[in-house]
Amino acid sequence: MASHAIAIFSGLLAAFWAAVGIVVRQRVAQEVPPDQERSATMVSALVRHPLWWAGTLAAAAGYVFQALALAHGSLLLVQPLLVSSLLFALPLSARLCHQRIKPAEWGWALLLTTALAVFVLVGQPREGHNRPPIPAWTLALAIAVPVVLACLLAARRTAGRARAMLLAVAVAVLLGMIAVVTKVCTHRYAVGGWHELMNVPAPYVLVALAVTVTLVQNSAFHAGALQASVPIMLVGEPVVAVLLGVVVLGEHLAVRGPAALALVVAVFAMVAATIALGRDQAPDPANMASKASGALHDNENGVLSR
Repeated sequence: MASHAIAIFSGLLAAFWAAVGIVVRQRVAQEVPPDQERSATMVSALVRHPLWWAGTLAAAAGYVFQALALAHGSLLLVQPLLVSSLLFALPLSARLCHQRIKPAEWGWALLLTTALAVFVLVGQPREGHNRPPIPAWTLALAIAVPVVLACLLAARRTAGRARAMLLAVAVAVLLGMIAVVTKVCTHRYAVGGWHELMNVPAPYVLVALAVTVTLVQNSAFHAGALQASVPIMLVGEPVVAVLLGVVVLGEHLAVRGPAALALVVAVFAMVAATIALGRDQAPDPANMASKASGALHDNENGVLSR
């Protein structure tokens, strides 16, 4: 119970700092001109912005708490908790955009919180063997890698919301893989310390995945508003991580009978609430640009009439 409590508390802290990182980095990425979207200039512009580093540090803090949670709990317990990032991102984004949260959004937030509680209490997630067999890893990579590549190639030929959604799918798959590799790393460290950890490929794969997902995530944030990409990331990551946890690490849920039906309902409620919350989480940049253009046009007319 103590181990589960640490995992849950750390998972919620991870969700909070991940939400801060998402909101801050997305707002910074939106300031990059559209003509710099597919060039190294965007990366250069981001790294020169202090707020981007603040958002990156917040995201790093979220990952540290996620690793701590995975050290004390299973993927099936920790990853669904990260969906609660929307509960933190919603008021934060509304505050930054000078908006009020609608009653319907609070209702969806309450539904998401209830569904998360039901999943944790009813599901009773169980640890796996933490020694992923080569055939399972091969199968996982054979499915995940082509999906990521296909999304990245398709995103190069699109723009706006479609591009943001395609990149978000790639980010969700990459984040799910990062969660599994992190679980493997925490187990290796717990068993044999730094010596055991550094003698396996997992930490080096983790670094490569982290760099890749940072670049792809920045592109997704730049391509569209939060509601275009964040719900896909937050729902997709635990789905991918849970599937990989079951297939690769042998994790499972100790649930039978009527409890299984309650678990299915809770999962569907989490997905529905996350999508509904993400839809209105931030203003559309296109609408903001249109309003700004209209205001500028009205101002110019007023000056000319004088």
